[in-house]
Amino acid sequence: MDVKKIVLAYSGGLDTSVILKWLAEEYDCPVIAYSADIGQEEDWDAVRKKGMATGAEKVIISDLKKEFVEEYIFPAFRGNAIYEGKYLLGTSLARPLISKEQVRIAKEEGANAVSHGATGKGNDQVRFELGYIGLDPQLQIIAPWRTWDLTSRTRLVEFAEKHNIPIPVTKEKPYSCDENLLHISYEGGILEDPWTEPDEAMFQMTVSPENAPDTPTYLEMTFKNGDPVALDGEDLPPLELFTRLNKIAGANGIGRLDLVENRFVGMKSRGVYETPGGTLLREAHLALEAITMDREVMKIRDSLVPKYAELIYNGFWFSPERELLQVTMDEAQKNVNGVVRMKLYKGNCIPVGRKSDQSLYQESFATFEEDNVYDQGDATGFIRLNGLRLRIQALQGK
Repeated sequence: MDVKKIVLAYSGGLDTSVILKWLAEEYDCPVIAYSADIGQEEDWDAVRKKGMATGAEKVIISDLKKEFVEEYIFPAFRGNAIYEGKYLLGTSLARPLISKEQVRIAKEEGANAVSHGATGKGNDQVRFELGYIGLDPQLQIIAPWRTWDLTSRTRLVEFAEKHNIPIPVTKEKPYSCDENLLHISYEGGILEDPWTEPDEAMFQMTVSPENAPDTPTYLEMTFKNGDPVALDGEDLPPLELFTRLNKIAGANGIGRLDLVENRFVGMKSRGVYETPGGTLLREAHLALEAITMDREVMKIRDSLVPKYAELIYNGFWFSPERELLQVTMDEAQKNVNGVVRMKLYKGNCIPVGRKSDQSLYQESFATFEEDNVYDQGDATGFIRLNGLRLRIQALQGK
């Protein structure tokens, strides 16, 4: 490769710290360390200092929290994106935003190559690189994990110690942790054994459900076109609103998930996740859809959710098919307006009230009391017509 300058997606953790040093030595060119602030708890001054001390020409830290909520989290939740019925795509949604900013910085800084710290076994290599290709196919892509001989966490630690690079993990407890506004994910170490229960001390965003308050918390969430816009009647900008959801849900032990998922590259992987605000938002959103969304529209939308979520999980955020589905998902949200009251209690978030000026639920139609809007006798013909094929089948002796 004719590499003149590299922009590295840099977190300051073990992998990217070693990669930063390795790139500078291997390619003998300037390396810019770029970090994306997407809501993780981080000492950014320390990240900057560590990056410079490890050999970066420059350290750039981009505050992407607002864009992450407005342009990635909320669109995905409008589409009820959930992978394999459980995973709310916290890492998957962050990667395209990180890669987008990385490409922008590369252009601005005159770099002709980008690099990342994703391994050759995981999904993130695909997500990052599909983002690079979709946004600027002229950039050269360097994936150290697929080319170097530092093929294990143990060897990374040894390389870091040799080059006096401070590391946040030890050989005895090599947790891999990915954090952003939407979630924290944990992999590696003892978690690689799917029979081993996660250590309670590991969790950061949520209290244990057993230690959550003994009295329930009630919360009212207002939606407009499928997006949350207010909490308990107070209008809030998206970033502040979602940050509050995280705190409220986390304090009630909501959002923990222990999952063995199917990676895009073909293997199964065990991950432990904390997604407090996202779990609460999803349940409230579903509750409001139940009274505002037409049945047949919901059927069609729900049939598209697995594909939509798979595209995000697999790294196709910038693909034309994801954009097409996004238009469909957003169109289905035009009547999802109203308020949902949620009861939060020891890991549970339960819808206990919902109302909307565009509600399709009519008490006068659904009531078990006397009414004059529905002739129950009409159901006889309805049932006979729907049972016709069953009658024919039975007459044939099948």
